[in-house]
Amino acid sequence: MAQKSQPKFSNKINIKNRKASFEYEFLETYVTGITLTGTEIKSVREGKINLSEAYCYFKRGELFVRQMNISTYTQGTHYNHEPTRERKLLLKNVELKKLEAKSEEKGLTIVPVRLFINDRGWAKLEIALAKGKKLYDKREDIKQKDLQRELSKMKF
Repeated sequence: MAQKSQPKFSNKINIKNRKASFEYEFLETYVTGITLTGTEIKSVREGKINLSEAYCYFKRGELFVRQMNISTYTQGTHYNHEPTRERKLLLKNVELKKLEAKSEEKGLTIVPVRLFINDRGWAKLEIALAKGKKLYDKREDIKQKDLQRELSKMKF
């Protein structure tokens, strides 16, 4: 009997930036569209993305994400993309103006939280307006995680 092969591309992509939740406290989250080229979306569907170093910034009233590493597509030709190029994020003008005003406040930044494929097959990026955590806040988070881990062990 022939074995069923796994599909190369998946619509169930959900890549999270776990480092961001440890480093920042999220105040507001937004779901944005992202402009990708043909080989980039193929790499996204293969799950070859790294969000850990990514950050968002404004340039001429538009929001861009930088240092989001989408690996090159293995079967791409000379038309392959640059892995860490800046990519434009798609938001409504009202949301852009609101985010730009808030991001200029001291201590606030915009970080990508997760990249996923929605029901229609579009790549979406969830971003958050975030405030950096202090060292004691990080310690408190570690204590809470340890406590939850211990409680889950006791249940079983």
